[in-house]
Amino acid sequence: MWLRIDLNKKWHYRRLRIARNLRAAVIIFAVFWLSYLQLKIAFQKPEALLVLGGAIEREVFAAKFAREHPNLPIWVSSGTNPEFAEWVFEEAGIDRDRVHLDYRAVDTVTNFTTLVDELHDRGIDSIYLITSDDHMRRARIIGEIVLGSRGITFKPVAVPSGREPEPVQKAIRDGARSILWLATGYTGANFSQARIK
Repeated sequence: MWLRIDLNKKWHYRRLRIARNLRAAVIIFAVFWLSYLQLKIAFQKPEALLVLGGAIEREVFAAKFAREHPNLPIWVSSGTNPEFAEWVFEEAGIDRDRVHLDYRAVDTVTNFTTLVDELHDRGIDSIYLITSDDHMRRARIIGEIVLGSRGITFKPVAVPSGREPEPVQKAIRDGARSILWLATGYTGANFSQARIK
């Protein structure tokens, strides 16, 4: 009887030790993986600009930013009307061939999902992500999921807006939609648009 209790105790302590070691290994792996990603982002030079539509100041800022990075192509996802967008970049002296206007996106998630494969197919591994500062948290979460799924890293460039950051619930919702897109190819945009109306 004592032997059985003693063996049970030994087995119990052994399971605890295995669980503790496994937890430590997962934490160490996560720290190394996150460190690797941060180093990769730090040393990888962006090869393009991605401007998320939704506010005029983003395109105006992007046009000025593009002058400082004269060799990078620019994608604007569902921004202002084409005439205005072309005028903004033309006024900044940006060659029209560098600017790609894309109007397929209907929201922030689709800003990424409609362009990620095109960026990937062009061999772009790193981008500057330009959006308003109040929108950046949500854009970063979606970008980590959608762009990250194709091995594309990004450096966020926040455009001052003077607005309060968006509620965290929007970031959580759109993060979940991005995971849904990864799993199914469906963004939930139709559902999201129906709720807005």
